[in-house]
Amino acid sequence: MTIERPWLAHYPAGIPAQIDVDEFSSIPAVLEASIRKFRDRPAFANMGKTLTYAQIDEASGQLAAYLLGELKLKKGDRVAIMMPNCLQYPIATFGILRAGLTVVNVNPMYTPRELRHQLVDSGATVILVLDNFGRTVEQAAEGTAIRHVITTGLGDLLGFPKGAIVNFVLKYVKKMVPDYDLPGAVRFNDALTLGQRHALPEVSITPDDIAFLQYTGGTTGVAKGAMLTHRNLVANMQQAAAWVSQLVNEGGEIIITALPLYHIFSLTANGLVFMKIGALNYLITNPRDMPGFVKELSKVKFTAITGVNTLFNGLLNTPGFDKVDFSQLRLTLGGGMAVQRAVAERWKQVTGVTLVEAYGLTETSPAACINPMDLAEYNGSIGLPVPSTDACIKDEAGAMLPVGSVGELCIQGPQVMKGYWNRPEDTAQVIDADGWLHTGDMARMEETGFFYIVDRKKDMILVSGFNVYPNEVEDVIAMMPGVLEVAAVGVPDEKSGEAVKLVIVRKDPALTIEQVKAHARENLTGYKQPRHVEFRDELPKSNVGKILRRELRDPSPAG
Repeated sequence: MTIERPWLAHYPAGIPAQIDVDEFSSIPAVLEASIRKFRDRPAFANMGKTLTYAQIDEASGQLAAYLLGELKLKKGDRVAIMMPNCLQYPIATFGILRAGLTVVNVNPMYTPRELRHQLVDSGATVILVLDNFGRTVEQAAEGTAIRHVITTGLGDLLGFPKGAIVNFVLKYVKKMVPDYDLPGAVRFNDALTLGQRHALPEVSITPDDIAFLQYTGGTTGVAKGAMLTHRNLVANMQQAAAWVSQLVNEGGEIIITALPLYHIFSLTANGLVFMKIGALNYLITNPRDMPGFVKELSKVKFTAITGVNTLFNGLLNTPGFDKVDFSQLRLTLGGGMAVQRAVAERWKQVTGVTLVEAYGLTETSPAACINPMDLAEYNGSIGLPVPSTDACIKDEAGAMLPVGSVGELCIQGPQVMKGYWNRPEDTAQVIDADGWLHTGDMARMEETGFFYIVDRKKDMILVSGFNVYPNEVEDVIAMMPGVLEVAAVGVPDEKSGEAVKLVIVRKDPALTIEQVKAHARENLTGYKQPRHVEFRDELPKSNVGKILRRELRDPSPAG
């Protein structure tokens, strides 16, 4: 079936319709090209220490040699990484990939039960873990295939005496490193030293080899491993790099990496795309400490930042953020969840830079659509399909819908995953016979080819047969000056099937339920208005700051 591509006519000047997927055979091939080009340039910085591309090359090569020469791992073996943003993370990732192995990213905040599931499901035989989470590994490892553990402290790569002080303070002053017992565990720095004994063999990596098992879907039952191949990730690097090419200077960018690199958005957008263009990734280990985060931002003249709506909102509401030097900032990219208009408009007001919204999924490596980088103002759209990508809107029966209709957004392109690890039935449910990935997001396309997400299929609220999209309700309520954060969910209702419930974190303690309902009455039609309003001190969030609506659905009519 031929597909119309109205978006191509609205691409910014200089953006190609197609990218060269075959220019690089693997992620290490891209890394090698960057090391050749940007050898002495800073690559990753954290806690006052900076590593150059040459140093990343050396250390990741040593780790790869250790994994193959010392641990005797075989091509395709899975290696888990359980750490926040720190200098060890890129070394570990690139080392594992250079060895022809597969990275299994693990959220460090996992409970032993969640970690065990991921280790058993992936069959990982090695795990690299930050000391802070060693106890979780100790509690989860039994009954998994884990044979080797590599441990490290946050200060281990910071040099003497700073590194020793950081490790001492974290363990004995801040009490952030519980005792753990992992017999036979090897320290990260010792693994690098042992790796020097072995020559790194030539490893043949093909585009179809799995680079990452990226776990997703934990919100809808059991977490599944999306098989992301080298081709998937290289394609997405090429797509995103082409998209931002008019705005960035090779070898001259400094990007703030606050979202965790174990999350697909940060992994590809920051860790890979900006590595490809020779940028410095400025790693923020704990972005939840907003005052500390703002202090870090004031130390560096950054040119780019990525984030999710809650991160941008948090920064805007942290004292001192408006005093940060934004004179070099050119690129702000929001993804991972819907960007709210109120947040985007305030971001532009404070920083002078448009917050450009992008859209993607773990299953698409992740970028599928991005707004033009020269966007003057936030437009509420997720943008245009990136080069070499098709998108369409389908109905329940799988038929393509015309322009303006709301249906399920479907994506096709070289960045779409190979499938879910060991789950052919789940794969068949999301990738149809024609190769379209069904995203589970309700959307519409305008005549110009711009796509608009209406909401998650499963988050939609059905009030007396009418569809209510939480994003729309949240956008309206977020405009109230007294509201810091808001989430809308559906709760059971005897009369209408479901009713809209709002959970609000107040900026103004004097804000009342009646004021919220009055604002909703002015701006929303009857069936979209909240039946229940509840105030809380905070909203439950995922590891990257996505609001967990499912945890808010318990009916508790507080108004």
